[in-house]
Amino acid sequence: MKLRPEMTGDALTRLKRARGQLNAVIEMMEDGQDCRDVLTQLAAVSKAIDRAGFKIIASGMRHCSAAREDGEQPEMTEEELEKLFLALA
Repeated sequence: MKLRPEMTGDALTRLKRARGQLNAVIEMMEDGQDCRDVLTQLAAVSKAIDRAGFKIIASGMRHCSAAREDGEQPEMTEEELEKLFLALA
Protein backbone atom coordinates (compact mmCIF):
# COMPACT_ATOMS: atom_id res chain seq x y z
CA MET A 1 0.00 0.00 0.00
CA LYS A 2 1.46 3.33 -1.03
CA LEU A 3 1.50 5.99 1.62
CA ARG A 4 -0.54 9.07 0.78
CA PRO A 5 -0.24 12.48 2.45
CA GLU A 6 -3.66 12.11 4.07
CA MET A 7 -2.48 8.83 5.62
CA THR A 8 0.83 10.04 7.02
CA GLY A 9 0.30 13.58 8.33
CA ASP A 10 0.32 12.87 12.06
CA ALA A 11 2.90 10.09 11.78
CA LEU A 12 5.22 12.31 9.78
CA THR A 13 4.91 15.07 12.38
CA ARG A 14 5.78 12.56 15.12
CA LEU A 15 8.81 11.30 13.18
CA LYS A 16 10.13 14.80 12.59
CA ARG A 17 9.79 15.52 16.31
CA ALA A 18 11.57 12.25 17.09
CA ARG A 19 14.37 13.19 14.72
CA GLY A 20 14.92 16.37 16.72
CA GLN A 21 14.83 14.40 19.97
CA LEU A 22 17.34 11.90 18.61
CA ASN A 23 19.70 14.69 17.60
CA ALA A 24 19.45 16.01 21.15
CA VAL A 25 20.23 12.55 22.57
CA ILE A 26 23.32 12.30 20.37
CA GLU A 27 24.49 15.71 21.56
CA MET A 28 23.88 14.68 25.18
CA MET A 29 26.02 11.59 24.67
CA GLU A 30 28.77 13.54 22.94
CA ASP A 31 28.74 16.04 25.82
CA GLY A 32 29.06 13.22 28.36
CA GLN A 33 25.80 13.93 30.16
CA ASP A 34 24.35 11.70 32.85
CA CYS A 35 23.30 8.28 31.56
CA ARG A 36 19.89 8.48 33.29
CA ASP A 37 19.05 11.67 31.41
CA VAL A 38 20.28 10.20 28.12
CA LEU A 39 18.28 7.01 28.57
CA THR A 40 15.14 8.91 29.56
CA GLN A 41 15.34 10.92 26.35
CA LEU A 42 16.20 7.85 24.29
CA ALA A 43 13.10 6.11 25.65
CA ALA A 44 11.02 9.12 24.59
CA VAL A 45 12.45 8.90 21.06
CA SER A 46 11.70 5.19 20.90
CA LYS A 47 8.12 5.73 22.04
CA ALA A 48 7.61 8.50 19.48
CA ILE A 49 8.84 6.26 16.67
CA ASP A 50 6.61 3.40 17.81
CA ARG A 51 3.58 5.69 17.95
CA ALA A 52 4.30 6.93 14.43
CA GLY A 53 4.32 3.33 13.22
CA PHE A 54 1.04 2.58 14.97
CA LYS A 55 -0.49 5.72 13.42
CA ILE A 56 0.52 4.51 9.94
CA ILE A 57 -0.98 1.08 10.57
CA ALA A 58 -4.20 2.58 11.96
CA SER A 59 -4.47 4.80 8.91
CA GLY A 60 -3.92 1.81 6.65
CA MET A 61 -6.63 -0.11 8.46
CA ARG A 62 -9.08 2.77 7.99
CA HIS A 63 -8.10 3.08 4.32
CA CYS A 64 -8.60 -0.63 3.66
CA SER A 65 -11.87 -0.70 5.59
CA ALA A 66 -13.21 2.22 3.55
CA ALA A 67 -12.21 0.44 0.34
CA ARG A 68 -14.14 -2.67 1.44
CA GLU A 69 -17.20 -0.57 2.31
CA ASP A 70 -17.05 0.97 -1.17
CA GLY A 71 -17.01 -2.49 -2.71
CA GLU A 72 -13.36 -2.22 -3.76
CA GLN A 73 -10.52 -4.62 -3.17
CA PRO A 74 -8.30 -3.22 -0.38
CA GLU A 75 -4.60 -2.89 -1.11
CA MET A 76 -3.69 -5.04 1.90
CA THR A 77 -5.40 -7.90 3.68
CA GLU A 78 -6.25 -7.81 7.37
CA GLU A 79 -3.60 -10.49 7.87
CA GLU A 80 -0.92 -8.33 6.23
CA LEU A 81 -1.87 -5.35 8.40
CA GLU A 82 -1.87 -7.54 11.50
CA LYS A 83 1.60 -8.83 10.65
CA LEU A 84 2.88 -5.25 10.33
CA PHE A 85 1.22 -4.31 13.61
CA LEU A 86 2.82 -7.23 15.41
CA ALA A 87 6.21 -6.33 13.96
CA LEU A 88 5.98 -3.07 15.91
CA ALA A 89 4.67 -4.58 19.12
